[in-house]
Amino acid sequence: MIDWIGYTASVLIAVSLTIKGGFYFRILNMTGSICFFIYGILIGSMPVVLINIYCVFINIFYLVRKEKKPQALPQEDGDK
Repeated sequence: MIDWIGYTASVLIAVSLTIKGGFYFRILNMTGSICFFIYGILIGSMPVVLINIYCVFINIFYLVRKEKKPQALPQEDGDK
């Protein structure tokens, strides 16, 4: 059972790397990192736990940063 958590995490991370950046990349990558975090706890591997905590926070940082970024307003033809 524990191995399947690791396999699932590996697949999620691998698939996330095929996505061209953006929201879905971050969500899928973060989900894989959370699975690896759980896997690391279950196998007692602190290096796996620590790097994946870091990855989760990096993904959260970029998701929040993108959400706070102001969107450009569309310009009308007369504003040139």
